[in-house]
Amino acid sequence: MVSLLEVHLGCAALFVMDLGARALRIQLFLRGLGRRLSLGQAVQVIAWGDAAAGLTPLRFGGELAKLARLLRAGVAPTPALAALALEAVVTYPLVALFGGWLAWRFAPAWWHHARPAMQAAVAARWPWLAAIVVVSLGIGLAGWRWRRRVPGAEDPAATRAMLGSMPIGPILAAVPLSLFNVMARTLMLPLLALTLPDHPPIGVMAVGSFVLLYSQLVLPTPAGAGAVDLGFLSGVAGHFGPGTTGLLLAWRLYTVGAGTILGCALAVRDLGVGPLSRSWVFGAGRQTPAAASPTSRPGRDRPAEEPSPPA
Repeated sequence: MVSLLEVHLGCAALFVMDLGARALRIQLFLRGLGRRLSLGQAVQVIAWGDAAAGLTPLRFGGELAKLARLLRAGVAPTPALAALALEAVVTYPLVALFGGWLAWRFAPAWWHHARPAMQAAVAARWPWLAAIVVVSLGIGLAGWRWRRRVPGAEDPAATRAMLGSMPIGPILAAVPLSLFNVMARTLMLPLLALTLPDHPPIGVMAVGSFVLLYSQLVLPTPAGAGAVDLGFLSGVAGHFGPGTTGLLLAWRLYTVGAGTILGCALAVRDLGVGPLSRSWVFGAGRQTPAAASPTSRPGRDRPAEEPSPPA
C-alpha cells in the first residue's frame, strides 16, 4: 500500500504537469498561426478555462473564458478562435481513442465489478436519471445557441482561412500533450485509491474514472455535481469500502476543485472582484473584444505580438 503523502504528491505533480502541458499546447497553436503568447499568459488562459468549465453546466463556459483571456493578452479574435478550435480537433479524437482502448482492454472486468451496484442504483433512481437526460439535452441546446454569440464567431470564414494556413508541426507536437492530459486526469483516481488496503483492480478504476470525468461534458450541473458523485458512490469505479467518502473528496479536489480555485484566484487578481462579477467571462458574453482592455492593469497584460499569418 502506498503512503498518503506519496499519492498526494503524485496527484499534485500530475495536476501541475497537465496544466503546463495544456499551456504549452495553446502556445504551439498560436505560434503556428503567427502569434506569440508567453508561458505565464498561457497558464492563465488554461486556468481561467478550468474555473469557468467547473462552474458552468456541460463545461460550456470554459471555451468562452479562455477566449476572454486570450483577448486580454492581445490576441485577435480570429486566431484565438482558431487556436481553441484546434484544441478541440486534436483533443476529442484522442479522448475517444483512449476511451475505446480502455473499453477494449478492461470493459469486461469493469462490468463484472460495477454491474451489481450500478443495476441497483438505476433501479432505485431511474426517474432522476431520466430527468438528468432531459435537462442535459435542454441545457446543451441553450449552450450551443449561446456559443454562437461569442465575439468573432460571426466570421467563420476568416477562422477557416487561418486554420488552412496552420503548419502540421505544431499539431503533431500537440498530440502527446493532449494524450497526457487525458491520461493524467484518468489516472488520478487509481493513484489515490492505492492508499486503501482493499481497492478494485487498476483497470476497473481507470474505466470508471474515465466515464465519470468525461460524463461531465453532458451533465446539466457544474462539474457534474451530484450526478458524478452519485455515480462514484454507486460503484461506477468499483467498490472502495469505508474509504469511499475521503477518496471522492480528494479526487474531486484534484480533477475539479484545484483548477477552479486557481482560475478564480487568477481572475480576481487580474480583474478584481467587482469587475469580475460584471465581466462577460462568466456572463452572457455581450461585450466586444475591445471592451475587455480597459480592465487590464498596467504592466499586467502586454499585447501579444501580431505579425501577419504565415502564407
